[in-house]
This record gives sequence, C-alpha cells and structure tokens, in this order.
Amino acid sequence: MTWSTAGGPGHTRGDGAVSAHAPAKVNVSLAVGPLREDGYHDLQTVYLAVSLLDTVTVRRGEGLSVTVTGEGADGPDPVPTDRRNLVWRAAELLADHAGVAPDAAIAVDKAIPAAAGLAGGSADAAAALVALDALWGTHATRGDLTALAAQLGSDVPFSLAGGVAIGNGRGERLTPVLARRPWHWVLGIAGGGLSTPAVYAELDRLRAEGRLPDGAAFPSPEPVVAALRSGPVEALAAALANDLQAPAVSLRPALRRALRGATDAGAAAAVVSGSGPTVAALAADEDAAVRLAAVLAGEGLFRTVRVVHGPVPGARLVG
Repeated sequence: MTWSTAGGPGHTRGDGAVSAHAPAKVNVSLAVGPLREDGYHDLQTVYLAVSLLDTVTVRRGEGLSVTVTGEGADGPDPVPTDRRNLVWRAAELLADHAGVAPDAAIAVDKAIPAAAGLAGGSADAAAALVALDALWGTHATRGDLTALAAQLGSDVPFSLAGGVAIGNGRGERLTPVLARRPWHWVLGIAGGGLSTPAVYAELDRLRAEGRLPDGAAFPSPEPVVAALRSGPVEALAAALANDLQAPAVSLRPALRRALRGATDAGAAAAVVSGSGPTVAALAADEDAAVRLAAVLAGEGLFRTVRVVHGPVPGARLVG
C-alpha cells in the first residue's frame, strides 16, 4: 500500500491552502458474516483503489466550515456541509488528538458520487486528515492517522492506504497486498444512491428467509489476490464476488439489467461495488475499457460512466 503525508510550509500554496486527494475503491470481493449482537457484521473484503479522485482543500479559518462542489453538491439529497459530513468529524478528531484548535475552512471537490458503494465519504475524510495534518503542522504519524481513520468509518483506513489490501473486521483491519499489475474498469454510476444500512438490512432479511447463504464461513481470499497479482483477466473475472450484490439488486431491480448489459457490451465480468448501486465492469485492457464505456454510455443504462484504473495510491498531498 502507498501512503504519504508531510507537514510544513513546503505543502502550503501561496494562498495558504493545502490540498490532498484520495481515491474511490472497488470491492473486488466482499464476504459478509452473520449479523452480530451489536448490530454489525464481520467482513472479509479485497479492496482495490482506483483512479477516481476527490480533492479536499483546507485553509486557516475561525471554527470549522465545509463547502462541497461537484458530484452530489446539488439535488434533492445533497452531500451535507455540517457535522454529518465525515470531513467535519475528521477535523475535530485530528484537532483533539493533536491538541490544536479545530479551525479550518474545508472545501471538498467531489468526483466520486455519494452513496454509490465507492467510499466517496471515506475518501474525503482520509484526504481531510492528510491535508489538515499539513495545514496545522500536527506531524501525525502513519499509525496516528490510521487509528483516527478507523474511528471515522470502516473504509477510511483503506482510503488512506490505497493500493490493494485485504480488509477484515468491519473492513478497517488491513493486510497490504503487493499487486502492481494495472487493472482497467468502467464504473457505471446510477442516477440515485443506495443506503448502505438498507442494503445490509435487506441482506439480513433475505438470509433470515433462507433465500441466501448465512455467511457463516468466509471463502479464502487467495484466488482473488493471486488473480490481482498476475492475472489473467479471466482469472480475476471468475473471482469477483460480493455478498451485498443480491440485496442491492433486490432493492434496485434495474441493477440486474445493468449488470447483464455490462457483460453483453464486452466486459470480462461485472459486479456491484460495495453496497452499490455502482456497477464495476472489468475490461481486458485500457483500449477495451474505452470501447466498453462508449457502448454503455450509448445504451443509457447509467447516469454516467467513468473509465478508471487501479491500483493507485491512497490519500496524499497535491502539489
């Protein structure tokens, strides 16, 4: 995994601003355990960071403020700009850890859609931690920021780390995977998001009715890891799996047509990413991804499509 941050004036622009960006993730595989008494589920996932990036820019301010531009800034359910936004909580957490005043104006420029199964909010929180560490000169260690990230959400530690990793626990306990081979994807982004809690609740309902396996035993992640390391594309295509795909399709039946449409258009395989509703379509190479995106854009199955590649580094300073 790749991770970088460094405080100090070398990362501050002439206007006093500091920017960092962080990537979206695709769950190449995601196994979900049974519902625990505390209301959570144990997970085993293989994360892949891809080249769809959100950018967070921070400046000195009095108190905290958050503005959002780009994906999810407008519409009936816009990304919040108060304490409900993870970047706000990231700022408070880092300030408390470092013993500094939580004073910053935080601007989030989103390319990653919200509620799309791509960890956009987690990416924003990770980028905010890195940018604010530099702005405030807190000199937090990698371990410090990773511990803070785990308090913010299950996917935030991976958004910091990037690359490829196996995630356990709630997804926050990471085992790095050395996989430098590039993989090319087309992300089919739907017109509306899906609530992650609602998808998990639907999984529990379908399992209680005996319509899905109970998830008591996790499969080995090794076939997925081996495919990511060396291919071929057919091996990775065969290894794609997501226990949340069936409940996501149950809640959003149009996903079934979208998944089938992606493979009919030439994808080696297609899977719902995380809790959805984004469809991650695997392509053989970059040229195949561009062709696939053109077909899918023309068919109108998705609000928009994005050609991405991975693995890419996690949250890091820009400039």
